[in-house]
Amino acid sequence: MPSLNELVRRHTTLTGADVEWLHMLVSEWQLLSDLSFADLVLWIPTWDGIRYVSVAQMRPNTGPTSYQDDMVGHLVPRGRRPLLDAAFDEGRIVREGDPEWREEVPVRVESIPVRREGRVLGVIARNTNLLTVRTPSRLELTYLQSASDLAQMIAAGTFPYPAEQTDMDAAPRVGDGLIRLDAEGIVTYASPNALSAYHRLGLTTDLVGSHLGTTTAELVPPSRGAVHEALVKLASGWAPRQTEVEVQGGVVTLRAIPLKPKGTLTGSLVLCRDVTELRRRDRELMTKDATIREIHHRVKNNLQTVAALLRLQARRMDSEAGRAALDEAVRRVGSIAIVHETLSQALDERVAFDEIADRVLMMVKELSQDGRVVTRRTGSFGILPAEIATPLAMVLTELLQNALEHAFGTKAEGNLEVSALRGRAPASGKGWSDSWNAGGRPAEYLLITVQDDGRGMPEGFDPQQEGNLGLQIVRTLCTNELGGSFDMVAAPDGGTKVVLEIPVP
Repeated sequence: MPSLNELVRRHTTLTGADVEWLHMLVSEWQLLSDLSFADLVLWIPTWDGIRYVSVAQMRPNTGPTSYQDDMVGHLVPRGRRPLLDAAFDEGRIVREGDPEWREEVPVRVESIPVRREGRVLGVIARNTNLLTVRTPSRLELTYLQSASDLAQMIAAGTFPYPAEQTDMDAAPRVGDGLIRLDAEGIVTYASPNALSAYHRLGLTTDLVGSHLGTTTAELVPPSRGAVHEALVKLASGWAPRQTEVEVQGGVVTLRAIPLKPKGTLTGSLVLCRDVTELRRRDRELMTKDATIREIHHRVKNNLQTVAALLRLQARRMDSEAGRAALDEAVRRVGSIAIVHETLSQALDERVAFDEIADRVLMMVKELSQDGRVVTRRTGSFGILPAEIATPLAMVLTELLQNALEHAFGTKAEGNLEVSALRGRAPASGKGWSDSWNAGGRPAEYLLITVQDDGRGMPEGFDPQQEGNLGLQIVRTLCTNELGGSFDMVAAPDGGTKVVLEIPVP
């Protein structure tokens, strides 16, 4: 289905500011659809003025739909739907005409012009399924009256409110709870869900007839005067705002929408939603995240303690081989500690691996004699999950340490480069390990090379079978832990090049 931007760009001459106004309208018009018990379709005239194109559609949550099929992208010529023409040409809401019949369903059609800065940009077709029409209750009458006020504001270009910054995913909906206020902020109607939300806050009486701002402020604990006054104004519906009211045992989200169908305030809608359980879960998740970060921090501290003990033991050893083995263990433990330190500062179990790679490079470079080995990183590893970052840090440490030990030897002079490339898996699948292909190639891969300009590999050396403990660790982690492939070849200009291909979820 094409997007609103694509359809407007392809078929109309609307400006960027006009399109932004339409986006604001579409983000808000679920409210109008639910209050009207009707489908909404937004029609915009084409650049040549002889047709309309439907650029957006909304179905109600409060009633049956009038359209079983999607209407977005449909084109209709002028003259086929007289109500659209009248609303667009005359700039007024048009309700005349008999119901239309669609698949044996009677549908009442109304047209609402969409105005911005005095210009009519398009028309909203409001289509109500009449099969379920019954004697309206007080709730339905309140909904329909509120929908009429909003429709007049859209036609006048005063709704939506540009200055209101609302997260529509978290904003309360009509079905969550609706309160209708008069111009003075007095409650004239409160839906059952709205009343239940206020009972959660501690209200023991009815809302109808009370001043909502004062009643809401009296339910919350005593606070500073400015905060109390702001809550009174918001709950009175004098300005388009959203806030949360929290008392012991309950949290309710309030959203105020002033109604000005004729330019002056005639009343307000206050949507409310009981989010007590949602906020309780949020706090549990925050506590859980803080606990996980604390665990990573403690693991890092413990690993650093282990590394310090190994260093002390290495200093006391007379055997050169034993001291070298302990030094290698210190570096391996240090690479894991770096990952846990980074995770202790992250908001989730993912890390920016470039920082870890740079720290591993710095740690390994300190081992080169006289610091004459030049190390550098090119490319970016991107964001990696912890289950990949930890073994990959160990692999990188082993490869860099192996290069310093065997590529340069006692000379310890040359260049050592780590490069990373993140991208899509190749269609051919060449170079991927068998275990990878058996489960299907991943959507993304990480190609890592570690290249030096040292003395190269010994003649006849098989990197898949031979090598010291470090290479055995690299092979095991690459194939088993990371599910990727490992290869070591002669570099084109001398030296050795190690290539790793790792799937990235």
